[in-house]
Amino acid sequence: MKGIGKTLLLIGATSDIGRATAITYAEAGWDIHLTGRTHAAVQREADDIAARTGATVTVHELDILQTARFPAFLGDVSSLPNTVVCVVGELGEQFRAEKELEHATMVMRTNFEGPALLLGLLAERFAARGSGTIVGISSVAGDRGRASNYVYGAAKAGLTAFLSGLRNRLSRSGVRVVTVKPGFVRTRMTDGMKLPPLLTAEPQEVAQKIFAAAEGGSRSDVVYVRGIWRPLMTVIRSIPESIFKRLRL
Repeated sequence: MKGIGKTLLLIGATSDIGRATAITYAEAGWDIHLTGRTHAAVQREADDIAARTGATVTVHELDILQTARFPAFLGDVSSLPNTVVCVVGELGEQFRAEKELEHATMVMRTNFEGPALLLGLLAERFAARGSGTIVGISSVAGDRGRASNYVYGAAKAGLTAFLSGLRNRLSRSGVRVVTVKPGFVRTRMTDGMKLPPLLTAEPQEVAQKIFAAAEGGSRSDVVYVRGIWRPLMTVIRSIPESIFKRLRL
């Protein structure tokens, strides 16, 4: 589906998934608003994407942790986008989060508080207009808390619940809310980790799933990038707590 005259707001443009998503939309003819913490880094991405695709790409500085600046940021965006995709995330380090309050706070705020508050503000504007699509990137880690990453998982569980509630509230407003759960993705964030090939997606694969879910006519509300994750997480969620707490997951 070509997007001539349509605009994407991409939150988290310097991530691998963010870059792949921006290129996918740009190649389909969309105008792109890119955001990131450092203007120079986002500008490099914008210049490259524009050169590759010929799309109109603009740059906006945004730190997802500076929530008080969100209203001003939205005021700086020249027009309300047709679609917003938020790919912001920070895996963090579980062992540090267990001992360092500052690190745990950063992981929780980056993965839940910041994205949820920003998407909530955009949702109000979309609802007033009567149209728009919101895509939030959550994680299978939020489907059930596991000892190996429960701080990150808890934040993603919060985002999943927020998106679910937002979708329920806006279901008759003309606004779509889509939750995407990539599972393992081969990115800089997972560099050095041993990832199972069957469960591991590439950034471009995630981007294509996002575009198909948001713009391709699919009515799926919750998308697992690799379908095997849906039955796998159903099984994991069904394990009794008395057994689950003895597993090394």
